[in-house]
Amino acid sequence: MDTLNQEQIEAALGELGDWGFEHDALTRTFRFADFVHAIGFVEHLAEVAEERQHHPDIDIRYNKVTLRLSSHDAGGVTQRDVELAEAIGHLV
Repeated sequence: MDTLNQEQIEAALGELGDWGFEHDALTRTFRFADFVHAIGFVEHLAEVAEERQHHPDIDIRYNKVTLRLSSHDAGGVTQRDVELAEAIGHLV
């Protein structure tokens, strides 16, 4: 799968809302009431990612979950990352 160019990434970010682009990845931090809610979100996220066979990098810090989406095999952001970001947006 081909990586998206800067113009395509910017267009996708316009549609995705709270997502950003940093270090060749789509990024977003979610905040929850507490650790238990953060882990519950990650559990739902894991199901969506597994169905798509596309897995984000996840950093959990108490009530904050930061995601990085990048297609490592393609060397950057692809349409798969955009589609996963869209699906994740429906979880919150």
